[in-house]
Amino acid sequence: MQIHPLVTDSETLARLIGRLKQHDIVCVDTEFMRESTYYPELCLIQLASVEDAFAIDPLAEGLDLTPFLQLLSDESILKVLHAGGQDIEIFMNLTGKVPFPLFDTQIAAMAMGMGEQVSYANLVAHFTGHQIDKGARFTDWARRPLSDRQIHYAIGDVTYLSQLFPRMLTKLRKTGRGEWLDEEMARLSDPANYVVNPDTAWQRLKLPNRKPEVLGRLKALARWRELEARDKNVPRGRIVKDETLADLAAAPPASQSDLGKVRGLSTSWTTNAIGQRLLAAIASAEPLSDEEMPPRENRPGLSTDASLIADLLKLLLKIRAKESGVAPKLVARSEEMEALAAGVREGLPILSGWRRQQFGEDALALVEGRLGFSVRNGKLRMQPLQPVEVEAPDVSEDEVSVPAPAPAPDNGAAAEPNRRRAPRRRAAG
Repeated sequence: MQIHPLVTDSETLARLIGRLKQHDIVCVDTEFMRESTYYPELCLIQLASVEDAFAIDPLAEGLDLTPFLQLLSDESILKVLHAGGQDIEIFMNLTGKVPFPLFDTQIAAMAMGMGEQVSYANLVAHFTGHQIDKGARFTDWARRPLSDRQIHYAIGDVTYLSQLFPRMLTKLRKTGRGEWLDEEMARLSDPANYVVNPDTAWQRLKLPNRKPEVLGRLKALARWRELEARDKNVPRGRIVKDETLADLAAAPPASQSDLGKVRGLSTSWTTNAIGQRLLAAIASAEPLSDEEMPPRENRPGLSTDASLIADLLKLLLKIRAKESGVAPKLVARSEEMEALAAGVREGLPILSGWRRQQFGEDALALVEGRLGFSVRNGKLRMQPLQPVEVEAPDVSEDEVSVPAPAPAPDNGAAAEPNRRRAPRRRAAG
């Protein structure tokens, strides 16, 4: 593989992208900063095929990224990433759409039983035996010039990725689990994952209480903050912290001058424009409708027994995931098991496709009383249960059935219910 120097001009970028487009698979990674911005600041782009690897400096003056953006949109080329959620968010911001098709090696590792969030370094060590130098991991990628060590570290993320992909793909094919990833990759490609809707931003916050008028104000304030943060390109917390939003929703200020008394707000807000916009957001708030009100519990609709059944389903999932060598999160999510425990049978991913075969059938058997737990030789096992027939209780000859109460007499006097009387005691003579 040829490692090229850092790309800083448009001509070199176009030429190297042309070389990558001769391949069906391209490995992609980025380095970015977002500590002080709302949107992640793209600082470096790394690309590799089996023949070439190079890094692009997107901050280079006059650099035209169009060939790279066209590569992302080319559906004939598979883009391979590791834990690519934030990379995809950046590409979404640049192009307005998600690159397709995608393959995420962290998700693929879940299907191989390597854990739910296996690191890139551990994945490389497992498949290649190489130990990655992570010394430049927390560097300031926005500072220029970049050092040779930084560039070498960054390019290593895609050169090893090009080695991982074919090995992982071979293993997935041998185990027949390639199709298991289709749904997860489709979820990764959903644009809705990378766009925050200001109208639903409140749902990610800790609720101060369940009063519709308070939650209506929280919704309006969260929307206002989201738009302010976007407009100024600063983190949400730089506008107003979550706790302060909750305080404002629970105890709204009567006037702009009262903003100076709110913990976490600057006294300058009593006279400036942002303070006026905050008060306008509160004034525009309406109580939440019944349809918008959040559920009362973390496990909505579950009785005490159903909650215990959901816990048993999670235990079953751990057992089956360990047996099949797959990360539990890839098979089923908590909300699906809770819905199953609550009686839902339609629309659950665990009851269709490969998930039903791996877990769903056993999960149904458990909630329907056809499967149980046992401990054998110190190990927890599952075993089928025979249906138990409930027999009617025997009635002995000495037992007398008790008739229903007699109807009340016509004269309105209350009739004493018939009941079995205790035997009279004979007085001692």
